[in-house]
Amino acid sequence: MIRRREFITLLGGAAAVWPVAARAQQAAVPIIGFLHPGSPEATVNYTAAFRNGLSEAGYIEGRNVTIEFRWAQGDNSRLADLAADLVRRQVSVIVVPIGTATALAAKAATTTIPIVFSAGTDPVKAGLVASLSRPGGNLTGLNYMAAELGAKRLGLLYEMAPQAIRIALIVYPANPVAAESEIRDVQGAASVNGRRIEVFEAATSRQIETAFAALVKNKADALICGPDPLFIDRRVQVVTLATRHLLPCIYFVRDFVEVGGLMSYGTNNLEQIPVMFEHSRHGERSSCILAG
Repeated sequence: MIRRREFITLLGGAAAVWPVAARAQQAAVPIIGFLHPGSPEATVNYTAAFRNGLSEAGYIEGRNVTIEFRWAQGDNSRLADLAADLVRRQVSVIVVPIGTATALAAKAATTTIPIVFSAGTDPVKAGLVASLSRPGGNLTGLNYMAAELGAKRLGLLYEMAPQAIRIALIVYPANPVAAESEIRDVQGAASVNGRRIEVFEAATSRQIETAFAALVKNKADALICGPDPLFIDRRVQVVTLATRHLLPCIYFVRDFVEVGGLMSYGTNNLEQIPVMFEHSRHGERSSCILAG
């Protein structure tokens, strides 16, 4: 996993985050657009970490910086309108702390406002940037490789539940880039060991309940929770259902374990959020960063 100081150095010039107009008007208070696919209630720790990161860089909300928060409340269909609203607000930069679909919505909304993102899938394959060394355009950020670690999570699940043959995988279909990458990775790894992966989709709390009812009916032996912000937002529900049905389950971030989940494997998102914005005001170009 990338260390905070290393990330500060690499992200130090992220994609001209203070636009020319903002630099020309030094007295104006810059506005940060914060676009998130989840809800504020479920991400209190993340917003606190983000404010701490800003504070460390000398930016205090309400004093010398304004933050415009936009929340999709777990509904990706709202992301385009929310991103467009931030553009109309003429923010200085758009920060996407999590989510490939969220970053794509921000990219579609503007080609001029800098965007600093954190996504769980390959940003090149997702169409966010041209390359890792030269991202181009107005986006830069990091990949915390949530989707690319599906095979590793499956292997850890085998160690925890070696008798498991039928493995269920739950994904969020409204984020096809992450879902398809996870499905491909997990199914490829399972086929080598003669296991069967059955994929279930859920896009709402009700559909999560339905998916669990279906996978239990199909006698799933264990479960992998696909990497998506929706499931982080609904983590208490997911963990409660897995526990109720006695299903060994592995998750992609530690947030699930903190509310009683069995185990997780992935990056610590709280460590990357505080520094997403820290040195990006310098107005230089930067590479995309891989964190695993």
